[in-house]
Amino acid sequence: MRYIWNKLNRQQVGAYSEYFVKMELTMYGFQVYTTEVDDRSIDFVTRYNNGSYLSIQVKSIRETGYVFMQKDKFTPSKDLYLALVILNEGKEPNLYLIPSTAWKEPNDLFKDKNYEGKKSKPEWGLNLSGKNMSILKDYSFSQAVEAIINEQA
Repeated sequence: MRYIWNKLNRQQVGAYSEYFVKMELTMYGFQVYTTEVDDRSIDFVTRYNNGSYLSIQVKSIRETGYVFMQKDKFTPSKDLYLALVILNEGKEPNLYLIPSTAWKEPNDLFKDKNYEGKKSKPEWGLNLSGKNMSILKDYSFSQAVEAIINEQA
């Protein structure tokens, strides 16, 4: 049986998710360039035809919960995106492509946490709860990719 996510460890889920996003972008005609070192929280770079290069950070989660990126490694800009892979047991992955600029206007889904005076570093987060999924639908992968293609055409 496919899509039994609970049998995969964290590293396997991360590797699967990154390759899944790369292959989906390739299916839309994007060129994908893998980084040699992941020290800036950029998993790969992509572009459509001769358009602008886009930096992609991939995050995955099983079902619902909280996903975050440290602010010192994920600075909102027009060419930085988060590819979010949600793995629901027994189902194929749900994929979203979110421009990093979405965090400039925090809401129930997009979180801006500074943790002043705390051990944790400042972060941008996603509160992935059942009620916030309606907000997330605006960032469906196919919709976001088609918008990028149209923008670069």
